[in-house]
Amino acid sequence: MAMWAVARDYVNDLRSAGVVRVRHSLRPAVSMTVGAVLAYFIAETVLGHTMPIFAATSALISLGFGRDLTVRKVLEVAVGCTLGIAVGDLLMHVLGDGLWQAAVILFLSIMVARFLDRGVIFATQLGLQSLFVVLLPATTGGPFSRSLDAVVGGLLALTLTAVLPRDPRVEPRRDLKGLLEMFGTMLRECAEALADADSTRAWHALVRGRNSQSTLDAIRASLKSSSEVARIAPAYRRHRGEIEELSKAVGFLDLAMRNGRVVARRLASVINNAALTQAAAESIAELLNDTADALDSVADGLIAERREERAAQMRSAHRALADIAARAHPKILHVERLEGEALVVLLRPMLVDLLEATGDDHEEAVAALPRI
Repeated sequence: MAMWAVARDYVNDLRSAGVVRVRHSLRPAVSMTVGAVLAYFIAETVLGHTMPIFAATSALISLGFGRDLTVRKVLEVAVGCTLGIAVGDLLMHVLGDGLWQAAVILFLSIMVARFLDRGVIFATQLGLQSLFVVLLPATTGGPFSRSLDAVVGGLLALTLTAVLPRDPRVEPRRDLKGLLEMFGTMLRECAEALADADSTRAWHALVRGRNSQSTLDAIRASLKSSSEVARIAPAYRRHRGEIEELSKAVGFLDLAMRNGRVVARRLASVINNAALTQAAAESIAELLNDTADALDSVADGLIAERREERAAQMRSAHRALADIAARAHPKILHVERLEGEALVVLLRPMLVDLLEATGDDHEEAVAALPRI
């Protein structure tokens, strides 16, 4: 019975996740469908190409579900297609056509793509096109008609991105909220580790902090894509300032998270060496919990829809962080031993980074700390 219950819960979770994915995918699926069919129609009707499948595929790839819906992706499709045809045609004249020649040409094309650019789509397109040049019969419009089809699909993808864009703020906001929740959980775990004198929990917090790097990288990719969408889409140009503010905050949050990981690593050593009195451990744990609570206000400020709400939340977060920073002194936190003082010193740069994320410049953030 227990096995059946576990299986049922697993199926229910899969179904719920599938429903969520479908709901979030409706708009991009419509864009991909319209883009692929329209690109095929234009290449066939306007350009007179026979079965211009690469017009549809380039539009489909450019408008895909990935985060990086950028000019770079469209260029990777179009340029990769063009170069693939050129490389394939050149190598075929040297090596001839056949199965082993196709294998050699595909391998060399992929190596050329990786030499020229790091893009995965670029390498895939270049390799596929060079392979098709060898294995498929030439089209009636000449070998580069497929390249022109890819350009048509890419340009149409850019047009649809400008006319029917996704809100460029959605993904960065969602990811930022997740990052700050992860950051807050790490700090609370550090506080619990202090309260329980449990160095293992401090190491768990450190691992959680290290796992945040992939989220930070994803946020940077989302913001880069969002910035491009905001530039080319008239409907979202007014949000360029907000996206720039998010990008600036992410830079400081990245630094704060890195410093938080240093704190978690030092904390494990402090606990193992019993370097803190009970009063010091309680004071530092309270400071960490208060910082985690302030991060909730930072998250609310960064993801709020209205500018007034964002400003109010960031002011609240700034006040809380300034009060916390004012307590970041060994004497105020009842720290007596040198190793405990080193832990407090490591906490201070993290607080400076968080204050800068709320709008302070560096000098203002540093001034919020008591002098040591």
